[in-house]
Formats: sequence, structure tokens, C-alpha cells
Amino acid sequence: MTTFIYGIDIGGTKMELSVFDANYHCVKSWRVATPAKDYQLFLKALREMVHQADILTGCQGHVGIGMPGIINKQGLVKSANVPCATGKAIKKDIEQVLQRHIAIENDCRLFALSESNGGAGDGYAIVYGAIIGTGAGGGLCIQGNLYSGANNIAGEYGHLPASAELIAKYQLPILDCGCGLTGCYEPYISGPGLANIYALHGGTPDTQIFVNQLRAADPAAVNAFECYIDLLGASFASIVLSYDPDIIVLGGGLSKIDEIISALPAAIEKHLFKGVQSPVIAPAMFGDASGARGAALLGAIQ
Repeated sequence: MTTFIYGIDIGGTKMELSVFDANYHCVKSWRVATPAKDYQLFLKALREMVHQADILTGCQGHVGIGMPGIINKQGLVKSANVPCATGKAIKKDIEQVLQRHIAIENDCRLFALSESNGGAGDGYAIVYGAIIGTGAGGGLCIQGNLYSGANNIAGEYGHLPASAELIAKYQLPILDCGCGLTGCYEPYISGPGLANIYALHGGTPDTQIFVNQLRAADPAAVNAFECYIDLLGASFASIVLSYDPDIIVLGGGLSKIDEIISALPAAIEKHLFKGVQSPVIAPAMFGDASGARGAALLGAIQ
């Protein structure tokens, strides 16, 4: 009997289940709303999605799950986007309702796993996958395998402290971060962060309007972009200094802005030692599907 793998990508507003065959070709996918504030409804929704997939495939498929937040070594979750799961032993609870073993990881880390195995980072020894969208997170893969670390937080570049020099240079406010810390990069380099920087320069706090105005050479958008790419370059320079990757693969909504992709290498090198080069910067091959694909890859090896 053919074995199928279910990759489930959980977000704050939707959960997507993708059914993959043994060659990681997506056979079918669908979405449901995430019951982010009711844990029992959350588990029930997962059970119903997986039951539907079992009916579709005629078998009990392997399950891999990616979700926002940190899942520590004890299996406990801290997730701002899915608050009902915070503090819960999520792997144990899901296994109980599904009656099978599962694999579960941070969604940004699974993005990195997907892109390092058959994606934009395939063939590179050290691959860093960085999401720049609603938030800013990432993961590190070495020879195609996820690097975890003692607390399972390796790759959380969005929660490094933002450069004091750049905060002062661009006269930016010091912002609180959703993680509970103050002055992290994420509130500046995420999608909402870019919109806020544009607003500080006199524009409308909307990223699509920003992109249109940038391409029209509007002075406010050009100045906002200079500020934003400087901050993003500094944050990615921290990645280079920490992990020295061969390639950084970008995902998330802001990775679709060509100007960011093209300007980023020089912006990174601006914050590195003399003679140190930026790694290759590339957009994701699998785009928004990479999270579910990474979840399936993880589920297949558990």
C-alpha cells in the first residue's frame, strides 16, 4: 500500500493540511479556520482534518506539523499566534487524539528544512531559511538536517536586539516585541514593521502602497526603504556572523519584493568585517507551500 504523509501548517488564522505522496508531490490540500483560543476545539479540528485525509488516501498517513512559536525539549509550547496551545504538552495531546505518532516543529524551521531539501538551498551544506512576513523567524539546516540547540530556538534572528546605532541614526522609537522583550529586530523588519517605518517617513502604513510608491521613486518611500534595508541587512549580518551559511533562502510576504532581494547582499556586507562576503540570497522555491512540505519531510522520518 502506498504511504502518504500529511504536512499540516498551523497559523494564527488558518490551518492547512497537504497530502504528499512518497516523492513529496502534493496530492491535495485544504484549509480550515484555526480555533486559536479554544484548545479542545483546536484538537478537534486537527482530528477532523486528519480523519478526512485518511478517508481520501485509504490509509493512516504519517503526520508532520508546523506551527508558530517555540516547542521546548519537554514538548511544551509558547505561541502568541495560537494562544490556546501555550503551556500545553502539544505533541502528547495531538498523538492521543490522532492515535498515532506525530512530528511537530516551529513553522519557520520547517520552511528551512523544506528549502534545504529539494528547494532553493538544495546542494548547499549550510542553509539558513528566513521568513520575513507578519513576523521574522528562521531556521538552520546543516547537510539537510535541522539544527536544534539546547532550547530548540536556534535561528530566532528576529529576537536579537536591534542595532542601537541604527535606532539612533533613523530616530526610531524603541518598540516592544510580541516575545516579551524590548528592542528586538522583529517589530522593525517584519511586514508591519516596514509599514510603520513608511508611516514614520510620511507615507501610508500599507506595504502594497509602499511598494508602488517605491517603484515610482516617491521620496518618502525611497527614504523608508533605505532605513528598512539597513535594519534588515544588520539583522542578517548577525545570521552570517553566527552561522556563516552558504545561502539564505527568503520566505514570507516581503520576500516577494524584488527590491529587497536585490539590495540585501550589499546591505548585509555593510555590517560585516572588511573582506567578509554576503552568502547567496535567494527566494524560496516552494513559497507559501514550504511550511507544509517541511512538515511532511519531518513527519516522514519520525
